[in-house]
Amino acid sequence: MPLTTTAYDNGDDLAQYTDSLIASKASRVADFDTLSFQEKAGPQYRRGQIRYVGSGATGNHEGDSRILPSGGFTFSNMLLPPGAEGPAHTHHDVEEAFFVLEGEVRVGVHRGADEVEYRTLGYRDMIVVPAGVTRSLKNEGDTDALFCVVIGTRKPQVPSYPEYSPMHGVTRD
Repeated sequence: MPLTTTAYDNGDDLAQYTDSLIASKASRVADFDTLSFQEKAGPQYRRGQIRYVGSGATGNHEGDSRILPSGGFTFSNMLLPPGAEGPAHTHHDVEEAFFVLEGEVRVGVHRGADEVEYRTLGYRDMIVVPAGVTRSLKNEGDTDALFCVVIGTRKPQVPSYPEYSPMHGVTRD
């Protein structure tokens, strides 16, 4: 259920309503379990999701009371330790944006198995990947990389992994 204005419109306690709109850094945790199924393809796929708004496509986190409900987008931080990768995958239903807060992230935009363009993004750099475009990520630095992830829908469909992705055929079980 997305955030509502009912308490605001009804004149309820404004301080309590305002508090319900905030997701503080202190209340966030890096969840290394939500993507742990990908480690079946190798330890380089270990990374942490820090959820703020909505739960993204990575799993069902509706029981996490720290997450602000999503009305039209998701917002999280992704923590990539040195050498960590986000495998090539495609969100067919929605665009996805990445905004780097710390470190550097190499982003790949793929067109099939043999064509890929890489760019390295640093502090306050951003890329927006349209729906249907395959992308990958890698932290090639020696420090953690932290970046914002915004997905343009309340609950994205589970992405697909092309045949050339190390995740192709990997299951959550």
